[in-house]
Amino acid sequence: MLKLGQKLNEGKTKQIFELVDEPGHVLVQSKDQITAGNAVRKDQMEGKAAIANKTTSSVFKLLQDAGFKTAFVRQHSDTAFVASRCEMIPIEWVCRRIATGSFLKRNPGVKEGYRFSPLKMEMFFKDDANNDPQWSEEQLLAAGFELAGLTIGRCEVDIMSKSTVAIFEVLEKAWGTQDCTLVDMKIEFGVNVTTKEIVLADVIDNDSWRLWPAGDRSQQKDKQVYRDLKEVTPEAMQMVKRNFEWVAERVKLLLESQAKGRVVVLMGSTSDVAHCEKIRKACGSYGIPCHLRVTSAHKGPDETLRIKAEYEGDGVPTIFVAVAGRSNGLGPVMSGNTAYPVINCPPVTPDWGAQDIWSSLRMPSGLGCSTVLSPEAAAQFAAQILGLNDHLVWARLRASMLNTWVSLKQADKKLQECSL
Repeated sequence: MLKLGQKLNEGKTKQIFELVDEPGHVLVQSKDQITAGNAVRKDQMEGKAAIANKTTSSVFKLLQDAGFKTAFVRQHSDTAFVASRCEMIPIEWVCRRIATGSFLKRNPGVKEGYRFSPLKMEMFFKDDANNDPQWSEEQLLAAGFELAGLTIGRCEVDIMSKSTVAIFEVLEKAWGTQDCTLVDMKIEFGVNVTTKEIVLADVIDNDSWRLWPAGDRSQQKDKQVYRDLKEVTPEAMQMVKRNFEWVAERVKLLLESQAKGRVVVLMGSTSDVAHCEKIRKACGSYGIPCHLRVTSAHKGPDETLRIKAEYEGDGVPTIFVAVAGRSNGLGPVMSGNTAYPVINCPPVTPDWGAQDIWSSLRMPSGLGCSTVLSPEAAAQFAAQILGLNDHLVWARLRASMLNTWVSLKQADKKLQECSL
């Protein structure tokens, strides 16, 4: 049992309690209430707390496993989860792929269904009394919010803006595996009171987005169905609940890969094992299984081709990485004998490296193997190929790209503060 401290906050659909035995953590308890239009319309919907909690826990797990920084810690019960305590930034970040809803009212002349590429970003200041007015970036900067000791300036705004786009893209890709279009979505960020980092916080559930199965608005499964009700009847509420349950069930499927691939690293001899281990470790960071094998295309071509056939025969999408020093026969022989992708990743030595590399670069016609020198980059390239059909691998690549960008941004901010 968790020991609850004081109630820190209560909103329309949830309560937040401090946790006595877990400093820095809070309990987010969902309520069976559904609201629309800033709670102008509100109803009890039995079971909604459990459905919302299941949805938000699955979404946060997906994002956290990919490498996004979130406040989510763990699901605690059917209706509550544990999160890091944050001071919330009072902005709703809205990301749109397809024009619909309030965007059309604010932008007369734009046709419903207009597709935004790149994504359309908007922000709204959380202020119920004034119906959450839309804000510009300049207004957010002028507000100079200070939360948990962090001033929300240019660096922080850019981090939230970039993160919103990356999070949307990952969830859009995930929903695509269920033939569902993520139309738009709203999220919120907080400052983790312990680490002073900006993290994705609050909840992401069926109130947070528009979802159109097969891209068809008439099949929408999100809270819009409730907003659109002419009158609230028990039958109508049952329909809304069925939609919410459908989403909660589907969200769990987003945590599973539809097309699990693998990387097979072939090394010419065991002297290359340290180089190959770096490839395996990097593959692990993308959640890709990686097998190491020893075979020489010069000294045992029959065995090389037998190993190749072993991996071609079970239907698992496979990328071969050839690691051979001196004269690389391995990559070209593999490439000439398989339709699967082959990446050369030769362990280049200082003495003959400049000459040896040509055996990986100059290929006979009809061979398509690429050459990548860094073991980590070879793994990343393999991940990018597998990520085309595996949304979980793609999510890790996308999060890694964002995290690299964020760390450069923060390093620059730090350096400027030191120079001042």
